[in-house]
Amino acid sequence: MIRRTASPAGFDRKLLAPMIVGSILNPVNSSIVAVALVPIGVAFGAPPSETAWLIAALYLATAIGQPVAGRLIDLHGPRRLYLVGAFLTGLAGVIGTLAPNLGVLVVARVVLGFGTCAGYPAAMHLIRGEAERTGKDSPAGVLTAIAIATQTIAVIGPSLGGALIGLGGWRATLALNIPLAALGLVLGALRLPKSAARPGDRAERGLDLPGMALFAVNLVSLLLFLMNPGVDRWYLLVAAVVAGAAFAVRELRTSAPFIDLRLLGGNVPLVLTYVRALLAYVVAYSFLYGCTQWMEEGRGLSAAQAGIAQLPLFGIGILASILAGRRKEVRTKLMIGAAGQVVACALLLALGSGSPFWLLLIVAGVFGVPQGLNNLALQNSVYHQADPDRIGSSSGLLRTSGYLGAIIASAVGGAFFSHGADTAGLHHLSWFMLGTAIAFLAVTLADRSLGRIGAARETGGAPA
Repeated sequence: MIRRTASPAGFDRKLLAPMIVGSILNPVNSSIVAVALVPIGVAFGAPPSETAWLIAALYLATAIGQPVAGRLIDLHGPRRLYLVGAFLTGLAGVIGTLAPNLGVLVVARVVLGFGTCAGYPAAMHLIRGEAERTGKDSPAGVLTAIAIATQTIAVIGPSLGGALIGLGGWRATLALNIPLAALGLVLGALRLPKSAARPGDRAERGLDLPGMALFAVNLVSLLLFLMNPGVDRWYLLVAAVVAGAAFAVRELRTSAPFIDLRLLGGNVPLVLTYVRALLAYVVAYSFLYGCTQWMEEGRGLSAAQAGIAQLPLFGIGILASILAGRRKEVRTKLMIGAAGQVVACALLLALGSGSPFWLLLIVAGVFGVPQGLNNLALQNSVYHQADPDRIGSSSGLLRTSGYLGAIIASAVGGAFFSHGADTAGLHHLSWFMLGTAIAFLAVTLADRSLGRIGAARETGGAPA
């Protein structure tokens, strides 16, 4: 149980600042590196296939760490995990700023991945806890604020990165984490509530360490294979299958599983939400990383200009989130978002080395519609579909699905740009993105359960 000092009359607004700061730590580092990949490659003499590890390292660590941190938050409350995460984020900023080679920089990104794990599950846990404390419906405005903050920082990341690189070189994009971490530590220490021990059996509150280890082995093996797929790396797939099978057996037999597969298996709508997140983020991150690299190499823009070219994505994405945040239902948001991705991917096929700058702005603007709608709809879907007692780990799994999509996008981009980010590679990537966007649209069309969220009553039937 979490002790609250605020009046039970409404949501404790003092929690908003630490929730938003914690939630943006990962998106800012996910997106800001997009314009730094080329300068880092030049500095260390590394091709795109090697600098792609800067993306994969962050997501590999975070994909594993998010559900683990979420489960710890479910059991022990958000404060301690939030503060530890903020400290690791600052440490990663120091390591990355001083990195003498690409290897150390990859290590910094791994530490950064683990450091940014706790912010989002902590925010979702706090929202659920405040709703239970006040006995009121889901605070849609708070959920919308979190969604807008995370997607805003993700979209302005390339522009911010371009500005920082112009001022202090690519190292400035890592140094940014130091003041952000300091702010998180101060806000977390001053405003996050302390957690008292909850009543219950010790076994029910224990950590499923074997389950977590098997989950990590399964995910690491799978993602390492996806980063560089090939027949000669068959052993990684075997390791993933064996670890996955052992994980399933373990989780089905233990009384306190890390991920309750029985509960998850009986919650098909939540599983479909994770599938949609995977597909949506494959498209989103393929555009963020792939198109940005092409703008710099294939189109010949500077890092700052490539960042400016992403600004319509920011403006239209924010506008879409604000307008959509007024409505509780998610099906229409996902339908429009899915259709928007299909149209935007088709437009990428029209780009070439001589494309005018205004056409780049139009394409980025079209991508802004699904950017604003999908993130908000997926977040709200998990909030209403997940077991309230596992909101932290369920939110972590949502992010894990997104990070898996980002790693797939990074691997595919590295394959298509193996000889440089030229226009031919961009068009191959665009066809892949288009197929993924169509799959996202099909899964959304087939899921009739989405119509129940926000239809019966404001909260979509979920306790808040």
